[in-house]
Amino acid sequence: MTGNVEGFDLLVVGGGKAGKTLAMDAARNGKSVAMVERDMIGGSCINVACIPTKALVSSARTLRSSRRAGDLGVHVDSPQVTPESLLKHKTGVVEGMVAINHRQFLDSGMDLVLGRARFVAPGTVEVELNGGGTRNLTGAQTVINTGTRPSIPPIPGLAEAGYLTSNSLLDLKRIPQRMVIIGGGAVGLEFAQMFATFGTEVTLVEAGSRLLPREDEDIAQSVAELLTRDGTRIVTGTSVAAVRREQGGVHLTLSNGISITADDVLVATGRAPVTSELNLPAAGVDVDDRGYVVTDEHLATSAPGIWAAGDVAGSPQFTHVSLDDYRILKENLAGGARSTKDRLIPYTIFLTPELARVGLTEEQARAAGHAVRIAKLPVAAIPRARTMRETDGVWKAVIDGATDRILGVSLLGPEAGESLTTVQTAMLADMPFTALRDMIITHPTMTEGLNLLFAAVKG
Repeated sequence: MTGNVEGFDLLVVGGGKAGKTLAMDAARNGKSVAMVERDMIGGSCINVACIPTKALVSSARTLRSSRRAGDLGVHVDSPQVTPESLLKHKTGVVEGMVAINHRQFLDSGMDLVLGRARFVAPGTVEVELNGGGTRNLTGAQTVINTGTRPSIPPIPGLAEAGYLTSNSLLDLKRIPQRMVIIGGGAVGLEFAQMFATFGTEVTLVEAGSRLLPREDEDIAQSVAELLTRDGTRIVTGTSVAAVRREQGGVHLTLSNGISITADDVLVATGRAPVTSELNLPAAGVDVDDRGYVVTDEHLATSAPGIWAAGDVAGSPQFTHVSLDDYRILKENLAGGARSTKDRLIPYTIFLTPELARVGLTEEQARAAGHAVRIAKLPVAAIPRARTMRETDGVWKAVIDGATDRILGVSLLGPEAGESLTTVQTAMLADMPFTALRDMIITHPTMTEGLNLLFAAVKG
């Protein structure tokens, strides 16, 4: 390290949701703050994850709605999309939010440093600036918030053949005629349904025995049936053994001997932490065997005065969790003891219809020793779903038989992510399921389905 070391009250390495929110908050409250960001103003959510993907999900949903408008008495002629129009829509949404974030950063009074940070001592980084030169920064408190990147499996021939990730696929140059998606998790499923709607012939390959292994089998099966009906070919219980690119496309050989040819391959097999280039040993910060920063329940690392937040800290990989990490850090940097323990974390997979879940699945609840009661409701039984002619899906609730408390719900249906919040609120308030069963809810809404769901509790 050469040159002067600039000192700050707070040094944030990586501008994801937790880090940027903490940095702005501290700067607005008079602290001296430096935040180092490599290349994504606003973090991955805005640039390559939640926002651009959901912008394209909205495009796919609009296309689907247009195609079935006749069912609702509306006649629309030949709805279609082009790569140019999709890219313009996505880019417009992203650029607008990036500009807002950039202005907020500057207005907060923080020192926004664009470049690559590398620890040279505890709490001290050397930053290779994007515009040339270096700066040396140190913080009385330091937060690591560098996030994750797509994880690429070591499949023979994959790198040579070329592949897409959830990042690169967003720069749409064309809509492929044929696509293979490797990975049956949330990211793979969202892109599979999206591109099938755009007209791509999609094959999804999942090494596990079924899609969405963290969901109950009946829910995962319902999702698979929806995707198959919409045109996605699903191959489970096998992996990709080799890939090669030849004239005519990319050829994939599966471990069961099946061969598939496609124009493009999307790898959606999870994410890996961005830590290898940080030189964390120099900071005294421990990582686990996968490279994630090790933290305690207060998000403190092994090095005094250094904290970690968001995906890189091994937190569940959702922006709303990263925001809660910010709340924890804000309190703990001020001497508090706020914890990550026992957080009730909801999530939504933005399929059409959506899959939203909070709490335990039936399988998890039984494994934990609960005597469970189950309720299931076909979405077709909800009046609002019938008015929209969107009757696909099923709602499921898991109840503790001894206490009548809600252990979890899985909602597969239109606007499920919105209805989920009502259940989450009831769970946080420790309300029995009967409170939602008997609550007066506006008719006709999707949330009204909670009356029907909890009236169906068995036993």
